[in-house]
Amino acid sequence: MEETILRTEYSEVMEQSYIDYAMSVIVARALPDVRDGLKPVQRRTLYDMSELKIRPDGPYRKCARIVGDTMGKYHPHGDSSIYDALVVMAQDFKKGLPMVDGHGNFGSIEGDSAAAMRYTEARLAKVTQEAFLADLDKDVVDFMPNFDETEKEPVVLPVKIPNILINGAEGIAVGMATSIPPHNVGEVIDGLKAYMQDPTLSTRQLMKYVKGPDFPTGGIVCNKDDLKEIYETGVGKIKLRGKVDVEKGKNGHVNIVISEIPYTMIGTGISKFLMDVAALAETKKTNDIVDITNQSGKEGIRIVIECKRDTDTEQFINMLYKKTKLEDTFGVNMLAVASGRPETLSLDQIFKHCADFQFEVATRKYTNLLAKEQEKREVEEGLIKACNLIDLIIEILRGSTDRAMAKKCLVEGITDGIRFKSKESKLMAQQLMFTERQANAILEMRLYKLIGLEINALLKEHEETVANIYRYEDILSSRSSMTQVLIEELDGIKKAYGQKRKTEITNAEEAVYVEKKAEEIDVYFMMDRFGYARLIDVPTYERNKETADEESKFLFKLKSQAKVCIFTASGQMHTIKVEDVPLGKFRDKGVPIDNISNYKSEEDVIIYACSQSEVNLYRLIFVTKNSFCKIVDGGEFDVSKRTVAATKLNDGDEVISVNALNDATSVVLKSKDGYFLRFAVDEIPTMKKTAAGVKGMNLSAKDEIDEVFYIQNAVESIYEYGERQIELQKLKLNHRAAKGTKVRG
Repeated sequence: MEETILRTEYSEVMEQSYIDYAMSVIVARALPDVRDGLKPVQRRTLYDMSELKIRPDGPYRKCARIVGDTMGKYHPHGDSSIYDALVVMAQDFKKGLPMVDGHGNFGSIEGDSAAAMRYTEARLAKVTQEAFLADLDKDVVDFMPNFDETEKEPVVLPVKIPNILINGAEGIAVGMATSIPPHNVGEVIDGLKAYMQDPTLSTRQLMKYVKGPDFPTGGIVCNKDDLKEIYETGVGKIKLRGKVDVEKGKNGHVNIVISEIPYTMIGTGISKFLMDVAALAETKKTNDIVDITNQSGKEGIRIVIECKRDTDTEQFINMLYKKTKLEDTFGVNMLAVASGRPETLSLDQIFKHCADFQFEVATRKYTNLLAKEQEKREVEEGLIKACNLIDLIIEILRGSTDRAMAKKCLVEGITDGIRFKSKESKLMAQQLMFTERQANAILEMRLYKLIGLEINALLKEHEETVANIYRYEDILSSRSSMTQVLIEELDGIKKAYGQKRKTEITNAEEAVYVEKKAEEIDVYFMMDRFGYARLIDVPTYERNKETADEESKFLFKLKSQAKVCIFTASGQMHTIKVEDVPLGKFRDKGVPIDNISNYKSEEDVIIYACSQSEVNLYRLIFVTKNSFCKIVDGGEFDVSKRTVAATKLNDGDEVISVNALNDATSVVLKSKDGYFLRFAVDEIPTMKKTAAGVKGMNLSAKDEIDEVFYIQNAVESIYEYGERQIELQKLKLNHRAAKGTKVRG
């Protein structure tokens, strides 16, 4: 066969491929369908559990079995995504109406993950069986082939309630994301009932029923007035607060008790909140905190912050709202798959899609039920007629040679080949006109059906069948009748599964917190050779002066509201807020510099540390191992950035000395080969921090500067070099860029 080469534009192929991929992720993975409020993985998991008959009234089954079966039949995208979906559907702190009944460790509100699927068990929740899967056997939704066309799966589940609002949804697709908050079951059902009765209701009218989100964690929605716009556009931000109470504590202390948290704090957010509160005390943002305890348990959330007796509780609570996640925002984007495409929906549009779906499902359901009842009536009428002609029927059966002959007589009145006792019987047989279905039922009828009580039961059953037919025909012919039936079903679900609202909806005032400026005091900054920093107050330093001077690599006095500048061998300057350094006892270990700055100890070496005020007051001298030196005005380092380049370095070079020049008049450079060069500070030019500097000593090949000394007039400076003691101030005063003097140790 001759090959044909199809030429096409590469960009067009990529564009089409990306669009196909994006739509696959959007529709088939990440976004829920507005009709049942389920993502494909959730829908497939619930359907598989139904097929496996893991019902609410049956035993639990291993989650590993459920996950494996779902992955093998319907969702070939990895077991972790299926198990994660299964776990979330069982968590009552995430779902307003959990769809799975979990047995075992399914995680906690504090962020503990679920146990492995081989340890946990699950079964369908009762509400799922009754409101999500009940009518699947009545051909109420379409089915489609699974990924390998060996099974059939439902396109959508016949969910009887607006699950997309009740349980909410979260998902990230390609170029879009959905975030729908959970709502109260009873309110949503009331809203759907109202919309079914009057489809002209607007979003604002529907909000008489749906007051706002109802999060499983409770809390307070603070921006009630914004909800109208959010529900009309499908997009917005909900401001959430935790519920805080004030109680009397021990020893006259005041307890700030958090009993409900914002929905966004679920998981690691609780431990982060506790750390943030502790940080407020450590950084002296507040001095009111005595203790923090997390007393949460099966009864619910209970976080207790013990405060001093004279604490301004209102100010303290406002500080928690401002400085922690106790007040947070929930971003709303009510995006869902509607009519096969992603669409941002308003509240009334969601109710429209859900109501239309309910009517569609009900129409298919009662059409199928009507057809079955009509078939049943046909059979029952045939059997009743046969009972009245039972003697003739028996005569036909006894006179026929085979089933086909008897059936032909019952349906068409053909009596050829049948032996009758009399001509009258034959004439009566020729007038029979049973239907095919009736004839089959007569031929399969058992003799005990001729008992009087059985005949009476058949007549009563026929009456019920006729009544059902009239009822189904009325439902299908009248929208009001169908609406009434759907409302009765919704009332039953509400009665069985309705809950009291947990989240309070209000217009709360903006939390006003005026941060008190911490009292500025004199402290000593201490950093040891391992890079641990701490602060001590002046009296503590004076009591331990000798030990502090001996153990500290850097030690200097500064104000508690100042900044510390750290210069490194790579030519970087890192700044640290003094308030980030813990103030403690003399023997406290302190905090690693890495934790409070951008400095990384494994990548760089600290050469010099001083206060920001010292940098601003003096000029700084830089010396590198390749003997480049310069002086930089301290004002160049007065920057807001946490990290800046303090000097320019040539390849292979590094800073070995940084110092503030105050009274120094000369500089002594010492090389590894034992050369000493002393020259006046004035010979070093003042340059920008972006400059590399000028040569300080003329070095021989492979030699480099390893030590720098700063000499003051009339101040003795002794350096022990080998077995010799060198008086540095008596070295010959030379000029910069000279070779220097060789000194033997």
